[in-house]
Formats: sequence, C-alpha cells, structure tokens
Amino acid sequence: MSKLHIYNTLSGKKEEFKSIIDNHVGMYVCGPTVYSDVHIGNVRTFLSFDIVYRYLKYLGYSVRYVRNITDVGHLLNDADSGEDKIGKQAKLLNLEPMEVVQHYTNGFHDVMKAYNITPPSIEPSATGHLIEQIELVQEIIDQGFAYEAGGSVYFDVKKYNESHHYGKLSGRKIEDLLSNTRELDGQSEKRNPLDFAIWKNADESHIMRWNSPWGEGFPGWHLECTVMSTKYLGDTFDIHGGGMDLKFPHHECEIAQSKAGGKSDPANYWMHTNMLTMNGAKMSKSVGNVVSIEELKTGNHDLLEKGFSENVIRFFILQSHYSSTLDISSSALSASEKGCEKLMKAMETLKELKTSESSTVDVTALQEKCVTSMNDDFNTPILIAHLFDGVKMINGIAADKETITEIDLAQLTKTMNDFVVDVLGLKATTKTVSQDSVTEELMQLFIQLRKEAKDNKNFALADEIRNKLTSLSIELKDSREGTTWEKN
Repeated sequence: MSKLHIYNTLSGKKEEFKSIIDNHVGMYVCGPTVYSDVHIGNVRTFLSFDIVYRYLKYLGYSVRYVRNITDVGHLLNDADSGEDKIGKQAKLLNLEPMEVVQHYTNGFHDVMKAYNITPPSIEPSATGHLIEQIELVQEIIDQGFAYEAGGSVYFDVKKYNESHHYGKLSGRKIEDLLSNTRELDGQSEKRNPLDFAIWKNADESHIMRWNSPWGEGFPGWHLECTVMSTKYLGDTFDIHGGGMDLKFPHHECEIAQSKAGGKSDPANYWMHTNMLTMNGAKMSKSVGNVVSIEELKTGNHDLLEKGFSENVIRFFILQSHYSSTLDISSSALSASEKGCEKLMKAMETLKELKTSESSTVDVTALQEKCVTSMNDDFNTPILIAHLFDGVKMINGIAADKETITEIDLAQLTKTMNDFVVDVLGLKATTKTVSQDSVTEELMQLFIQLRKEAKDNKNFALADEIRNKLTSLSIELKDSREGTTWEKN
C-alpha cells in the first residue's frame, strides 16, 4: 500500500511524509485574527487542516495540533505602521480590546463547531506569550539580525540574507523585492524598505501596549507564530500550515526569525490552502460578492437561491483539493447538496443490508483506493469519488443485484464510516426523529394553507406557496385523496 505524500511548499514538490518522532506529529496552523466574524475562506483553511489532522489520526499517529489566536499586533493591510485591527474595532465599538477579542473568539469557536472542525490540542494566544516574544526579539538583536530605532525593533533582512536565504519559502529573490519596493511614510527609521517590525513603538493613540526594554509597544505580527509554534512543538516540528496569502511575508518572516534567533528551520513540511472565488470572481466587498457564514446558511444573499447546511458546505469544500482555487456558486452548492444527500442515504441503507454466503463485491479494493487517494496529498475529491463507488456497491446489494458476506459487510461498514465520518468529518445522519416530526407538521401546515387559498380562489397565493416549496426542492403532488409532498 502507498505511503503518505505531502506537497511541500518549501521544496515545491510532493515528498514522502516522515515524522521527526516515530508515530508522533507536531502540526502548527496560523489561526484567526479575532477582530471580525470568521468568513467562508477561513472555514476552508481550517477545514482543510482538520482533514490533515483527522487522517493522520486515522493512520495511527499521535498528533499535537497547535492553532493560535491572534489577539494583538496584526496591523491594517499587514503593514508595519497604522492601527491594530483589534484596537481599531475597540474604538469604533467603544469597548475594551479584550471584549472584542472575546466576542469574536467565541464566534470563531461557534463556527468551527457548526462545521464539525476538531478543536486543536493547544490554542495559545499572542497576548499570553508576550514574555517569550520579548525574549526572542532580544535574542535576534544579540545575534546581530535586528536593530532598535525610535522605540521599535526591526529585522535586518539584508544582513540576514548575507548568511541565509530570505525568500526560500515563497521563491522570491531579495533583489527583485528591493526593486519593487518604495519608501513609504512612517518607514524612514528603517535601514531598508524590506525590514519588518518585530517590536513596534506604541504612540499615544495605540490602546494595546506593553513595557519592554525598548519602551512601551507591542510585538510584530509575525513574531507570535515563531514563538508559539516552537514553544509547544520544539525548534523544528513536522507540519506548518495556513492560507496561501500567508506564505509571504508572514511565513517567510517566521522562518527568518527562527533562524536569526539561533534556531533551525521551524518546520519540515509547509502546506498552504488556496483561495475562494464567488461566481468566478475574487470575493470583494466592493463587488458585492462576499457571502457571510450566516448568509450561506439562510440563503439571504442576492447570489444565492437558497440556504445550505454546514454539512453540505463541508461536503462542497471537500470536493475540491485544498491547494486548488474553489469557486462558490448557488448551482455548485445545489449539486453538492444532492451528492451529499445521496451519500448520507447510502450510509443509512448500509445499516439495513442483508448478508449472503458469498460476495460479488470487492470491499478490500475499495478500502485500498480510499487510502491511496488520501496518501496522495490528502486528495479528498478522489476519495469522494471512491466513496461513491461504495454508494453504488451499497445500493446494488440493497437491490439484490450484488451479494456480500457478513465479514465483507463488516469491512464495508468500517471503511465507509472511517472515511465518511472520521476522516471527512461529515455527519452521517442529518435528520433526527424530532426534526422529521417538525418537518412533517410544517409541511402539513403549508398544504392546508395552500388548500384554503385555492378554496378562496386566491390562486396567486396557492401558486406562490407551491413555487417557494419547489425552490426548496420540495414537490407537492395533488390527487383525489389529497396532497402529498416529496423532497427531491
């Protein structure tokens, strides 16, 4: 059977995965900056690494998964000057910064739970590790790779590049970076435009500030991940992940800080998820195609025909490889909804299958194909294709077109549950008895309202009720006995 291979951004190719410690994996993923509601792009990133975490566990690894909370230091436009995003929101809402942090952290956790995304082993915060960050700044200064200017401390990129390679992760050359930069207001204290802040002096308007050897200030955004990843996973760990937008400068700076602080390359494998688009265009507030988590659920958006459950959206995201661009549209989500329902229906049918003395299906081959697809850089779309081979197998057995032995049925059940529920994290049953009961009562109410509208010759209202239900994939069937309904 194949071995796990991961596309490593650092090398630009797929590599066989070998953990530093046998049967143990250390994984760090850059978490959210908690100044606003989490969006579907965030969900895709964290869902992707949830799959990585789940599959590593399936393979038998003990995994320490660290995902941070950025609650200070992330400036507007990821720059070295300007307002802290959390501080700005606190001023707008007239709240303490930590009220903003707590509110949006709670919201983030709620969304992660709704999408069945496993909590990390450790969830450290930037403000909880200020002492370690100040210590790293001092160590980088002592090593000769940073300098103090006006109460701020900047990383000396040119000095670092004399003995190391700044740009090794993103593939950028320092000469090209220099030629594409220009001096901006507020950067005059830097020796070089490429230098980035690892500690920033806080002016009078800056709310979040702490004492340091260089005066009152706050840590640079890149610093926290270097500190927290190595604190909990060691100077070098197995996997570091995040969105592709973090590859440069954030992750590039993490590597530089770690090396300049007298440590080694922080991670052996760097993984990056790709971006989301909406109807073929990059999501942008100015274009009006940004869809919130709530709008996806309710369908209350001009670009959506209806709302979709978290289970369906999770299934939709997993139908695309984490490293490829994913385009959201109402039609694509509707297609995923039908596929998800077909898969879930098969999972229910699986529980009722009858066994025979012989098998006409190859369950072992199905299990091997599932493992092979996931071993190929966590290829969830190929895995889902194989799982639908399993659906076809299940439906064939249920229709008496195929047979299966008791032993093979146990293996088929385990394979489908392992990969649908444990690895993909899909909820195999989306309905409960109470939900079914409520749905039936609501449908009978709609049917009665439509009947009364027709009796009162209010055919426009009757047609509106039918059309609305049709848009929700619910078909009404009229007969002499009355009206029944069916979910398509």
